[in-house]
Parts: sequence; structure tokens; C-alpha cells
Amino acid sequence: MPHFPAPIASRLPAVGTTIFTVMSRLAAECGAINLSQGYPDFNAEDALFEAVAHHMRGNRNQYAPMAGTPELRAAIRAKVLASYGTDYDAEQEITVTAGATQAIFTAVTALVHAGDEVIVFEPVYDSYVPAITLCGATPVYARLDAPHFRPDWEAVARLITPKTRMIMINTPHNPTASAWRAEDMQKLAELTANTSIVVLSDEVYEHIVFDGHRHESVARTPGLAERSVIVSSFGKTFHVTGWKVGYALAPAELMAEFRKVHQFNVFTVNTPVQLGLADYLAEPRRYLDLPAFYQAKRDFFRAGLAASRFELLPAAGTYFQLARYGAISAEDDHAFARRLTREHRVAAIPLSAFYRAAGQDRIVRFCFAKNESTLAEACARLCKI
Repeated sequence: MPHFPAPIASRLPAVGTTIFTVMSRLAAECGAINLSQGYPDFNAEDALFEAVAHHMRGNRNQYAPMAGTPELRAAIRAKVLASYGTDYDAEQEITVTAGATQAIFTAVTALVHAGDEVIVFEPVYDSYVPAITLCGATPVYARLDAPHFRPDWEAVARLITPKTRMIMINTPHNPTASAWRAEDMQKLAELTANTSIVVLSDEVYEHIVFDGHRHESVARTPGLAERSVIVSSFGKTFHVTGWKVGYALAPAELMAEFRKVHQFNVFTVNTPVQLGLADYLAEPRRYLDLPAFYQAKRDFFRAGLAASRFELLPAAGTYFQLARYGAISAEDDHAFARRLTREHRVAAIPLSAFYRAAGQDRIVRFCFAKNESTLAEACARLCKI
């Protein structure tokens, strides 16, 4: 096997294979139920596949415009206006992306410069900090504490300096399943008023909020929409994570910079899938019914673990459930997650994977975006521990 003849100066020396790949591989090796990686084990409606196939057969298979097909951008505009009351211009302020991760990376790359500081909330989704680092900027960590993982706004205010270029937020929040409320958005608006700070808002679980609460998008908050890039994901909303189609919303001035990068790292996204999604979005119930759909799964999973020795933390949104295992083991969460997979054949994600250093809270994350038969079998195994 050939070897590169010189040492490689890595730009991400602390980064290895993501925990999602590691745990999914281990789950496959052990024949475990995979509640680690966040994707469903059920399909989307046939109507979505039929819509995409219709456009494939109709010879809509060549490059779409760089920003996305006009049909999908118009459908996104209508959805956002109906949901949050903010009207984004489909031509200048909406861009279709190759999933949310690409949108996040593109936004950071376009708007953050070497020497800048970017505030993130820890536990932090694993793609954020590498994007910041590759820009030559410095991540600054605001901590979210169990069990509710809500921001401490006084602490956040102390982190803002003249170098703060961006604040990255994620609500509903992966991995903690917390969801911000209107007062959180108002605090963020107050902190960023009269500054040049950009807010990058990861809202991929926007339609998965529970217990009668509404999703608090920055789009509906005066003082935030005009300084924010919002990212969402059709993969999460319509159970097709492997399609990797999302979108970004931003004022025209920010979107112009976003597209300068987007056109060179992706250029455009799968044409017939965009057109199929545009057709599918014409029926709002397909996303408006999601809170009840996933809340039923959350409640089923929590009821199934009621007799276990896991302590279940609140789950206000997303399709994740955090669980403390301190009554079961004193192991660190990585060791416990590996043993859970090997010996009990249920895979989870250790929460400390989302921190800079190993945590001592003894918490793991389960994904309940599964069929009830899958969840029932997983609960049966977990209750035996």
C-alpha cells in the first residue's frame, strides 16, 4: 500500500471519526438495535417518492439553478411565512443546500474570519467547532446544564467581546432535546442589538416540538431575523435523512455572501428531489402533524423505560431522549455505551461526545425515531439491565 512521503500537518488534529460512525459500526458488528444515530427506521409516504419519480420521468434531471429550483424556493417561502410570519424573498434570501451540515459549514465559512470568536452552546453538535476552526476562528463555549439545558444569559453576555462575530444556536437542541422559549429569543435579541454579530440558527427539528409548545424560530423574533442565517432540513422533517436536502434563510446581504461559498462547495442540489419536495410541501399537514407523531413515540419509549433503572431527563423536542445511568454503572459514558452495545445489544451515544472533555454526568442519548416494534424490543432489553 502506498504511503504519503511527508508528515501531514492536519488542520483538524484533534478530530477523529465521528461518534455516530463509531457507534453505528459497533451496532452493526454486534447485531444491536441502533438507537445511536439519528435517523428513522421507517419510510416516508409513497406520495413523496411518486412526486420525485414524476419529475425524473419528466426529464427534470439536469442541473438546477445554483440557489435551488424556483418551485422549491417558492414552497419554502410559503411554509416559512405561514409558520413564522416572516416573508423571505425566494430569489435573494432562500438557498437550497445539500443538507443542513453543508448549510452550516457554508454559513460559517462565508461569514467568519480568522481571528474572530464564535460562541457555541455546549454540549455542542459535532460539526460546529470544526467549521469554526477551519476558518481560523476561536470557539467560545457557553455551557448548558442538566437537566433542562437552558441558556444562562448572564453568562453568555460575559462571553461577548469585540471579537465576537457569530453566535451559533440550535433549537430544538441536539443532543439534549431541550427547546428554547420566546424569552430566550428575546434575551438573544437584546444581547446582539447594536452589534455586528451574526446569529446562525440550526432549526432542523423545527417541526418536532412537544407538549403544546410552538417552535421559537429566530424568524419570528424582531431584532433577530435581520441578523440571522436559519438552517433547516427536509431529511429530518420528512424521514429521508439520506437525501441530504436542506435550506438556508437569511437577509439578502448575508445570503449574497453565503452563495459565494455555496456555489463552489456544492453549486446545486439534486433537481428531481427538489421538485418532488416542492410538490409535497403543498399539503401543510405533512409537517404540521409531526409534533403529535413524534410525541407519541417519545411517550411510548419513556413508558417502556419506566420500569428500568435509567433516569429519563425532560425531552421537549427533537427525536432524542437523554437518560442517566448512574444507578446502573460508575463507568464513563463512552465505556458504558460500548458495553451497552456489546452486552445488551442496544446502541446509544455518550453525551460527553458533545463536550470538549469527558463528562461525569453519566448520561447517554437514545434516538426514538423508530417503529414501535423496534422501541418495544429496545425497552425490553434495557429494562433487564
